[in-house]
Amino acid sequence: MKNLIIRTPKSKKEFEAYSHFRWENLRKPLKMPIESMFDDLEKSSIHLIAVIAERIVAAGRVHFNTSNQAQIRFMCVDKDFRREGLGSKILSELEKHALKGGCSEVMLNARDVAMNFYLSSGYKKIRTYNSETGLPHTQMKKNL
Repeated sequence: MKNLIIRTPKSKKEFEAYSHFRWENLRKPLKMPIESMFDDLEKSSIHLIAVIAERIVAAGRVHFNTSNQAQIRFMCVDKDFRREGLGSKILSELEKHALKGGCSEVMLNARDVAMNFYLSSGYKKIRTYNSETGLPHTQMKKNL
């Protein structure tokens, strides 16, 4: 995709835009407050955005559960840019950060509507997961 840049948010203002993007795409449709997007791992996580012409079009986050295991959360792609490979690009970059951090496996809790995306990316189903969103999720794992 032309002019696509994947990077961490550069400023406080851009981090706020990234947080709002996550909420707009993941929690607002569920009528959940923006505060539901944040947890105790925000400051220690690696946050990535995909940007085209200064517009955030995809995002995701990775944090470290243990020295060996990373977890990906809050993956989303703008509805106008879905099915163009952006999710795969963000996922790949998050996995690279996990590898750089010394991890040999990545966990995530996938919404059932995203299951085939993660299966096609090499993730395996582990068990059902009860999400705070109330939506069906499945815990998944990939060995790096």
